[in-house]
Amino acid sequence: MPIWFAYTLIVLLIITSVLLTLLILLHRGKGGGLSSMFGGGVSSSLAGSSVAEKNLDRYTVLVSVVWFAAIVGLGLWLRLQMNSGA
Repeated sequence: MPIWFAYTLIVLLIITSVLLTLLILLHRGKGGGLSSMFGGGVSSSLAGSSVAEKNLDRYTVLVSVVWFAAIVGLGLWLRLQMNSGA
């Protein structure tokens, strides 16, 4: 595979990393300590989600899937380069 493919994946990885960080920071805090981590506040936090929060969740999942695909693609590209060079 050509080298521009790797550079494209690296740029995509950087962009999605920054976007994922910003999207995660935009989420509203829903926790109340350790009790909510183990299911103490799940029902109350899920019942009051607005449309904006649901869309933010969808965007976060979409960007994380693209981020994961870029990592897997870069790993496969590196593996192919290592095998072809040996």
